[in-house]
Amino acid sequence: MVDEAGARTPRIIHPLYIRVTHWVNAVAIFVMVLSGWRIYNASPLFHFEFPAGFTLGGWLAGALAWHFAAMWLLALNGIAYLAYCVVSGHFRRRFLPISLRRALDDIILASQGRLDHAPGRYNAAQRLLYVGVILAVIVAVLSGLAIWKPVQLQALTALMGGYESARRVHFFAMAAIVAFLIVHIGLAVAVKGVLAPMFTGRAEAPR
Repeated sequence: MVDEAGARTPRIIHPLYIRVTHWVNAVAIFVMVLSGWRIYNASPLFHFEFPAGFTLGGWLAGALAWHFAAMWLLALNGIAYLAYCVVSGHFRRRFLPISLRRALDDIILASQGRLDHAPGRYNAAQRLLYVGVILAVIVAVLSGLAIWKPVQLQALTALMGGYESARRVHFFAMAAIVAFLIVHIGLAVAVKGVLAPMFTGRAEAPR
């Protein structure tokens, strides 16, 4: 927006509902990752363990309690977020369409430091990453349920290829989420004008 003097004035680019659900998701995922690493250490899938100082829960039972509490928070908040995005048209406006070719071009430009970022507008690479992490969260929740209740949810567990396969699906889904978080947080800190609007909701958004 432009005022009478010709100066650009901030406007809302992130509604309050989006900001609240975003930060609730952030807390839930943070708790799930750290407690998940402690759970992983109790029965490693691969030949490594996560440093104890980067885990949450102290011991297996404590980590499981944290993990399940955060899982329900993430699931309920995620459903509320997706419902709002679909009904309000937010998902369609911000994340669609997705072009793999344009996303690759944007990634190349970003690696060269030549990718412009306008607050309130997602480029092709961001759209691909955001939709990808939403899918990764859904897979993580479903595979987690398959691990938690393999008998009661045997159809879901079978869909994952069995209990041990479901554990691997869960691990790689969470790994994808962590990889997204590293890129997401790095860009939020490095790119001017990205982080503040997620608290205030306001920025000089493009028309």
